[in-house]
Amino acid sequence: MQTALDALADPVRRTIVRELAAHRDWAKACGTFDLPVGKATRSHHFAVLRDAGLVEQRDEGPRRLNRLRRAEFDRAFPGLLKLVVSEGITPNSTG
Repeated sequence: MQTALDALADPVRRTIVRELAAHRDWAKACGTFDLPVGKATRSHHFAVLRDAGLVEQRDEGPRRLNRLRRAEFDRAFPGLLKLVVSEGITPNSTG
């Protein structure tokens, strides 16, 4: 549990998790995330999430696609994904 919490402690990694939660599995390549970090740091963040068991990756040609391990995440940490995804959403937000 500590590994997952440590992974989610970083705001860049929470951004990755939120973006993955908003897309279907295997739809987001690593390079398509709008993150305020360089390529090496981006790779590090994905590795931390992968090592924590929160994200799965597969190579498809030159791209590395990502999947949020939603079912496993929810089973291990009920309610935590919902909190991460809703972070920053205000009650008065309209979409």
